[in-house]
Amino acid sequence: MLKRVFVAPDPGRTRLRFAARAVLGIGLAVAVCGVAGHSLPGAVAGGLAALLALFTVTDPTVRGQLVTTALLPVAGLPVLAVAAGLHDHPSARDLAFLAVVGAGVYARRWGPRGHSLGVFAFMTFFVAQFLHTRTGQLPEVFAAVLLSVLTAAAVRFGMWCYERRLPAAAAPAVPGGRGLGRVTTRQAVQATAGAGFALVVGQLVSGERWYWAVGATWWVFVNTTSRGETLVRGFRRVLGTVLGIALAAVVVVPLHGAALPTAALVAVCVFGIFYTAAVSYTWMMLWVTLLATALYGLLGVLAPGLLALRLGETAVGALGAWLAVLFVLPVTTHAVTDAWIQRALRCVHACTAEAAARLAGTAGADPAPGVAELEQLLGRVRLSVAPLVHPLNPMLGRKRRARQVLALLDDCAREIRGLVAVAADPEASHDERLAAACHRVESAVEALTDDGADTVLRVAPAAPRPTAAEAALTHLHALEHALAELATPLRAPSGSPLVGA
Repeated sequence: MLKRVFVAPDPGRTRLRFAARAVLGIGLAVAVCGVAGHSLPGAVAGGLAALLALFTVTDPTVRGQLVTTALLPVAGLPVLAVAAGLHDHPSARDLAFLAVVGAGVYARRWGPRGHSLGVFAFMTFFVAQFLHTRTGQLPEVFAAVLLSVLTAAAVRFGMWCYERRLPAAAAPAVPGGRGLGRVTTRQAVQATAGAGFALVVGQLVSGERWYWAVGATWWVFVNTTSRGETLVRGFRRVLGTVLGIALAAVVVVPLHGAALPTAALVAVCVFGIFYTAAVSYTWMMLWVTLLATALYGLLGVLAPGLLALRLGETAVGALGAWLAVLFVLPVTTHAVTDAWIQRALRCVHACTAEAAARLAGTAGADPAPGVAELEQLLGRVRLSVAPLVHPLNPMLGRKRRARQVLALLDDCAREIRGLVAVAADPEASHDERLAAACHRVESAVEALTDDGADTVLRVAPAAPRPTAAEAALTHLHALEHALAELATPLRAPSGSPLVGA
């Protein structure tokens, strides 16, 4: 697991810049809150608002990110006001919290913006419980949130907007449907049911920190679609929390809330959250747990018993999510996995066609955005297949097939990247063999994405590679080979899906 985090590919050092910018943006936001004279709870609220503004906004264009960031306070501040106003009315507060959970998940049907606004709304309610915010504190907290979001936006879109130099790639949308057939609708019902369980049991465990259980249920549902994904994510959340608590007992507790070393630790935790989020949910949760523990240290309420309580509430939240996805409108893993794989294969074809057009001299042909989209789609495939390749999965045959599919899709992505690099060579020229090779790739993709196709995928002989065009042919040949190999694990006998129902 450690090796996976620190040697994982980081094209263009995107994860490194993402994490470094987060430390800068959140640090400046907290500093601005301090200069404005806000109290420690106000600064904490502002820092968390800046973290969310930098972490959750994932629109495919910089302009879209700017609009979503501007809308965050619009979604969050009314929820914060409701949470503060209902602080002394537990029953109404609990019902309002569950309504925010359901609405926040349902909002994902509107893509990345809906997802971001839903997360921000939920977290403002959560932060109100974390800080015990009351109505009289709202002016200060409102000001801190607004100042912090503005500061984070200034860093993201002014001081350090590296996205302007990257190809825009539309974030993959969750497979659609209608009514209860829509994944986001089913997930909204599931999340509300799971959060209801977590809220009731969490209050039995602790009348003061019950919201941890609801938060655990919520975050288990974030970026998951099927029940298999949710089960694995819940396991990883609990594992990351266990590891984080063990580390916090050694690193955070001895600090006794000392301001400077704790602030430095908070900065390290922020970097860790942003740097590991894309490659390991377990590691991200380790850093989140350390961050929460450090904040409690700053607020002067950290005690050894609090760490055990956090673990218990996290387990309750994960259990709530597991029960919900198993028994409330379950979304099968196989259907979701198949949809993501087919989208990835179609993206392979689109990238190939665009690269071939670029090699042929077509003006405006640019395969780079397609490559970025393919990387995102492959990330979704890995997430969807994660339940099958998990070490605890006993279905060895399906585990082997799933690993084969992932390896071959990674081969496809590698050859596509090589093809795009060749296409960017100004000396590359049109070769008639390119059209024929691209046509074979198109046929291979159509055979794999057509459920009724019985086409036998044939691979042409490999071409030598002394010239740019022949180098492109080599990549195309390897791509054909990977697609042909994919036919075996993807065309399983009926009744034997890649991932269990």
